[in-house]
Amino acid sequence: MLTAARLGAAALSAALLAGLAAGPALADSPSPTAAAIPDGLYGKSDPTYDGVWRQSLALTALTAAKVTPADSAVDWLTGQQCEDGGWPSYRAPGAACDPKTEDSNATAVALQALVAVGGHQPAVDKGLQWLKANQNADGSWAYNPGNPGDANSTGLVVNALFAARTDPASIAKPGTGGAAGKNAFDGLARFQLGCAAPADQRGAFAFQPDPAAGTLAPNTLATAQAALAAAGGHLPVASSVHADATAKPLACADGSAPATVPHAEAGEAVSAYLAAQLGSGDGHLTLTTPGAEPKPDYTATAWAALALVQSGHPDEATDAVDWLEGQGATWTKNGTDAAATATLLLVGQATHRGDAALTGQLTALGPAPKAEAASTTATPAKKKSDGIGQFWLIIVGLLIGVGGGLLLSLQRKRNPKL
Repeated sequence: MLTAARLGAAALSAALLAGLAAGPALADSPSPTAAAIPDGLYGKSDPTYDGVWRQSLALTALTAAKVTPADSAVDWLTGQQCEDGGWPSYRAPGAACDPKTEDSNATAVALQALVAVGGHQPAVDKGLQWLKANQNADGSWAYNPGNPGDANSTGLVVNALFAARTDPASIAKPGTGGAAGKNAFDGLARFQLGCAAPADQRGAFAFQPDPAAGTLAPNTLATAQAALAAAGGHLPVASSVHADATAKPLACADGSAPATVPHAEAGEAVSAYLAAQLGSGDGHLTLTTPGAEPKPDYTATAWAALALVQSGHPDEATDAVDWLEGQGATWTKNGTDAAATATLLLVGQATHRGDAALTGQLTALGPAPKAEAASTTATPAKKKSDGIGQFWLIIVGLLIGVGGGLLLSLQRKRNPKL
């Protein structure tokens, strides 16, 4: 939980950010070859690889915080959409769309942002059509179309389908011979470890099956991001009704367990796996990269917390949220990393820990929202009200003076010595 001292420090940081919003030192210093930061975009670092991602998260988080983003911020996101409906990670001003650069992740989070903001149904419909057109035959999605699917991308697309009120079970490529194809839930299920896996791995997601053996191995970020989809959620995550005190591990009976995890059990199974991982990891998940020292995975921990809340187990997310808040300044680079700041804010909102200072930090990383612009135009009315107040103050003062004079005159009549 945030202590009073940390709240004060965060508020001070937000105030400084608000006063220096136009300064170049607010975020990571871009590399010498970094693209110029477009107007309307949140964050000051090079947007080449995450422009649409961080913009979408920022718009989603701020809208959930009851902040109305500037038109320029929303226009920037809609302006990144290609004619065929997909989004690239980033498209430089004036650059033509290249279908090879459009990706499912950017498209999925952009759709969730536009649904949250509202009023952009044509763009949402085009994005949905792009996702449908680029679904693999096995029901999954790849980062870039034409490649094998992966759990992260498939999970994010399922999130977008839920946000757009589209049943993932209805999204499927036609099968051979007119048969029904694999739907989005089928695509997600092919990455989840079931009863054939060791007990402590059941419910986890692999990024992709092993190319040679087809086996599945748990992947931290894939599990955390796919879990929200398995639990039937999307961004922003609203607190759900409490389920059982602890998530139930996948029930496996010898000789009768299905080859894949049934969709009805997928969310609970991955929640049990994540809760166990967080419990053994002091409240956070760990990133393990071959040849590198293990280190805390902030992003995976945040998505795990969101998934646990969505699945009805917010209590099991408490330690993770506490850990994220304690590490917030490091992860968000003191509120200057737009994607991290937005994600942390989304976690706080889902767990009823809305942070005004964090909202202020994120707001300061982009154009002034409409609410601030409205307060500026309201200044003349405030001055008029102040003038009326001063007028009445003068009248009251005069009345008091007149009354005092009359009282003194009466007293002198009664007592000539006065």
